[in-house]
Amino acid sequence: MTDNIWTLSDTAVNEMAALSPVEATYVGVEGYDHLWTDYSPDGIAAGLDYLGDLRRRIDALPDDPDPWAKRATQVARSFVDLEEGYGGHEDIFRAVRKLACPLSEVREVFDVMDLESVEGRESVIARLNGLSGALAGIQSTLEVGMGRGLVAARRQVEVVVEQCATNAGERSSLRALVPSMAENGASEAELGAAGTAAQAAAAAFGEVGTWLEQTYLPSAPAEDPVGRDRYAAASRYFLGLDVDLEETYHWGWSEVERIRADMEALSEEIEPGVGHRAVIELLNTDPARLASRDEFVRLMQERQDSALIELEGTHFDVPEPVKKVVTKLGPPGSNMGAYYISPSEDFSRPGSVWFSVGDHAQIPLWENVSTAYHEGFPGHHLQTGIQMSLAERTSRLQRVWVWYSGSGEGWALYSETLMRELGYFEKPEYVFGMLASEILRACRVAIDIGSHLGLAIPNSQPFHPGEAWSFDTAVEMLGNYAGLLPDYAAAEVTRYLGWPGQAPSYKIGERVILDLREERKAREGTAFDLKQFHADVLEAGPVGLGLLQEFVRSAGQE
Repeated sequence: MTDNIWTLSDTAVNEMAALSPVEATYVGVEGYDHLWTDYSPDGIAAGLDYLGDLRRRIDALPDDPDPWAKRATQVARSFVDLEEGYGGHEDIFRAVRKLACPLSEVREVFDVMDLESVEGRESVIARLNGLSGALAGIQSTLEVGMGRGLVAARRQVEVVVEQCATNAGERSSLRALVPSMAENGASEAELGAAGTAAQAAAAAFGEVGTWLEQTYLPSAPAEDPVGRDRYAAASRYFLGLDVDLEETYHWGWSEVERIRADMEALSEEIEPGVGHRAVIELLNTDPARLASRDEFVRLMQERQDSALIELEGTHFDVPEPVKKVVTKLGPPGSNMGAYYISPSEDFSRPGSVWFSVGDHAQIPLWENVSTAYHEGFPGHHLQTGIQMSLAERTSRLQRVWVWYSGSGEGWALYSETLMRELGYFEKPEYVFGMLASEILRACRVAIDIGSHLGLAIPNSQPFHPGEAWSFDTAVEMLGNYAGLLPDYAAAEVTRYLGWPGQAPSYKIGERVILDLREERKAREGTAFDLKQFHADVLEAGPVGLGLLQEFVRSAGQE
């Protein structure tokens, strides 16, 4: 039987899940939770060989006149091209960084695994027992990189060494899996097996951390910037679009100026005469503006639920399985901030929003209201949920495996802007929090591109005009402009320096979506339908921005 794009996509998801069981767990494909991805050089080569073969199979498909089949084929080709370009880059052999590297991936995957059922706990125990082998594969890849002179920057290695120590220590989230199993009714036999496995897994992290510190770190370069070629390749992957980096850099600065003026004006409304930095201090410390951990989770969940009820049918059509989203606090050792975990393929695992707030007993509300909309509804949760619900129009490959941060994070940031437009920030401090989020994303554009490409701070700026970027300068900017505390600002800049091209994708993606909205408004005039525009963007899904532009423009002309 000759493949078509639909059957090939179904097959590809299963094949990729077998090659990448950890990713299968993250995206909710069942049957692989007890297995580990092969992170060794052989595993990397097998993945690249597979992508090459998949591209040949896609190109060999007969033409299909169905427009949805044509779109599915475009998405599949783009996916393979972007993944081959990123996975085939030499940076895969020096993937040690604060976020989104194999060493963090193998710890974080346990956050989304099932502890409630016997079968789920069996998979967790199997993964814990196999963790040392997964870490050995990561180490072997890094050793190959060392042999080729491909070593991560010192700053990133030092952070990961600390993470390994946390994962090995008494407060390790790996060890915390055992009492969590007990809370979910695990038997004494299960708890014994889990305790032994968690002890071994924690020890394995300790060993790789020692290797990183004693063997890898001495050869790590002090320089953080990756240069234009590496940066352009990374940016292309995250965006699915080539952009003029210099133009984008200066646009980022113009956005910083615009948002900063908005924040200053709003700070006068919240607390006249003190300036926006003093307002941030007030919002972070005023007991009336803080919530206990339990109260915080309840309030953020209520935001999700009420927005979904009120906007369904008016601004969005929400499929029934997408009407459930869960709010949780992140486990010990999680990076500060918030993140979203998508539902499983069959929605048996609902989408979830996680807030990592450290040990804080009282949590500020002002900056987290917009975050709830960004991570949950109508942000990541709606986009991901709708994508996974479109079984009649999109391929399984697109629904389950395709997600690029230009479109994904761009939609989530657009959602914050939209919720302001719709009046969902009912207090001035919540609008201020949304602006603080937005200026952070604008600062990221300036810091990320400027640092890695060695671009000077514009002479027109009041902040270090004409100077070169440094780590300390970037931290200072995040403190002065976005109000981040020093430790958080330092962690953010470390993230940008280790993960080039990703941080600007939020703001650039939002820019593309807003431009598309204005294009359609200009073309349709009074006939412009915002709900239909949203439907077209969400139907396109988190594909590369180039495809997003094409799909939304063509939908608007039908």
